[in-house]
Amino acid sequence: MSDTIILIPARMASTRLPGKPLADIGGEPMIVRVLRRSQAACIGEAVVATDSEAVAAAVEKAGGRAVLTRSDHVCGSDRIYEALEALDPEHRIEIVVNVQGDLPTVEPSAIRAALAPLADPQVDIATLAAVIRDPAERADPNVVKVTGEMVSPGRFRARIFTRADAVGLGPHHHHIGLYAYRRAALERFVKLPPSANEQREKLEQLRALDAGMRIDVAIVDSVPLGVDTPEQLAKARALLAG
Repeated sequence: MSDTIILIPARMASTRLPGKPLADIGGEPMIVRVLRRSQAACIGEAVVATDSEAVAAAVEKAGGRAVLTRSDHVCGSDRIYEALEALDPEHRIEIVVNVQGDLPTVEPSAIRAALAPLADPQVDIATLAAVIRDPAERADPNVVKVTGEMVSPGRFRARIFTRADAVGLGPHHHHIGLYAYRRAALERFVKLPPSANEQREKLEQLRALDAGMRIDVAIVDSVPLGVDTPEQLAKARALLAG
């Protein structure tokens, strides 16, 4: 799909797990694990966007492609936009998939699923969620919840993203921070100022909703493990052993 690209933002300055893109998982850096799963989605070229020469070197050693970006970006969306403009100044690419660099267990099928809502021309941004099966997750502020109204089987329009207790907000879905943007939507998004809701919840997707942009959610079967702590890294190593 020549009009689609997967961009994987990766920065070394993680506060809870410094240097995590290069953390070893089964003999490979985590960022390489994510890159290989992104390539396996077979929806377009996968490129790592990073502020670190060491990360870029690890990606290139593994046969992948990386682009160096500024180190002062506030969020991954800003980083992938800089990378996109550098990689495609002619604006041939129309769809940009943002796969977080700390999701070493993400399924290629889930990455592909993120594209489906963009078949509807009314949708600006697509993302993923899975049904919450553990009741404790509903009140966990580290679990971002998303709710909205169903528009077709397996897909709903997002109305609320929140870290708060999801009781009373309708069906409970665990939001997965993987996004597919129309290029014009990404460009608009990164040029918007942070919204009050975004700053309160510390969820950048609320900036898009507050600006009237439409986000639809594809429902997938499970939530990939995000690696932010040494404990989560140990869990990823165990899951991917062998």
